[in-house]
Amino acid sequence: MNERLNNLIHVLLLIAAALLIGFLSTRHGFVRDFSRTQRASLSEPSTRLLESMHGPIEIVSYARPQGNLRKTIEDFIARYVRVKSDLSLRFIDPDADPEAMRNASVQIDGEIELRYSGRSERLKTLSEADISSALLRLSRAHERLVAFLEGEGERKPDGVANADWGQFGATLKQRGIRSVNLALALTAKVPDNLDLLVIANPRVALAGPSAMAILDYVERGGNLLWLLEAGEDDGLDALAEALSIRVLPGVIVDGASQAYGIQDPSFVAVNRYPSHAIDKDFDLGTVFPQPVALAQLAPPKWDFKSILQSSAQSWNETGHIPKGGEAAADVRYDGADGEISGPLDFGFAMTRLSPRPGAREQRVVVIGDGDFLSNSYIGNGGNRDFGTRVFDWLLADDALIEVAEPAAEDRTIQLSDTALAIISFGFLLGLPILLAGSGLWIWRRRRRR
Repeated sequence: MNERLNNLIHVLLLIAAALLIGFLSTRHGFVRDFSRTQRASLSEPSTRLLESMHGPIEIVSYARPQGNLRKTIEDFIARYVRVKSDLSLRFIDPDADPEAMRNASVQIDGEIELRYSGRSERLKTLSEADISSALLRLSRAHERLVAFLEGEGERKPDGVANADWGQFGATLKQRGIRSVNLALALTAKVPDNLDLLVIANPRVALAGPSAMAILDYVERGGNLLWLLEAGEDDGLDALAEALSIRVLPGVIVDGASQAYGIQDPSFVAVNRYPSHAIDKDFDLGTVFPQPVALAQLAPPKWDFKSILQSSAQSWNETGHIPKGGEAAADVRYDGADGEISGPLDFGFAMTRLSPRPGAREQRVVVIGDGDFLSNSYIGNGGNRDFGTRVFDWLLADDALIEVAEPAAEDRTIQLSDTALAIISFGFLLGLPILLAGSGLWIWRRRRRR
């Protein structure tokens, strides 16, 4: 009787212990990464970044509940939650309110928005490098000061007209970049405290003193973003010469754009990019309405890198400028008129040693189009994302978090032809003969019994 009672008590204690362990597992989690390269854990730079950020971080994912996308995102963000307990993740179904999602510029299923300290950033890819770099940009207490040239009909960073940059200006503000307007007609010099000067398609040629003020700013080591359009007379010939660039006549016509459903041949669609920090791991398509081709002057005074190119089916059309609705077949290449066949560069990133004290590198970007970030076209493909990459590079924020994606070690086995023949013979003949022989041996032993 006592033995039965002891056994019953042992069973009850065992069940109670199992229930207690199960209850504690719901209250206290334990995660251990046993992978050889720690592929399921955050890197040391990301961990230090999260530990330095004070205050809650909210991550919003616009992912549909169908499928496994939400689970994938939740498992990935869990790495950040394990380091920072006040980092939260919530999901919004983009199908629940399509109009609100369009107003919020949500373009793909699973798009992520990071919110911290009153600012936010959007991501379309799920990787530690992208998320940690975005968090580091949001954590910066110092606002970057970007001046937009005004007074000659330039695009306004806060304007609501189709040609203005109001939507992109709001994106810059969310990323901790303060945009100000600069009228050189009222000041004789570009301020030294600017992080970047933007020239966005002046409609009237700048006066001589204004053009010289911009040239002086560049010679003093200032960073510059210069956007050009076809037939533009901006009075900045001296600046172009100082930057060693020349604008080719006409507009780029690209027959390859039809493959993306674009009927206007003067709209250049790009989905392959040259090798540069701005284009690194960027795989979204972008659309540029009627860009102009750019060329380098020899010898160049800067270190040139192309960041935007048309396809091999393109040329700079100098005669008939195509209009919307015209097919590419209606516009033909004519080398006799000086037209140049593609691929053609229409975006350059340039660097040189900075003359500014304490600065290592001066950066300039020249793009033969300003429409791609306008209110009319910013929603096309990855235009907004490419624009933010350009600003990040110009503001030296292109290498904020360099995280190498860990990968499993190469376990490839190299076998000689003889070894492969032996293995193949063993599987095709040896193994079946062995199994048949063992079966026959077992059958004979059982029969003798």
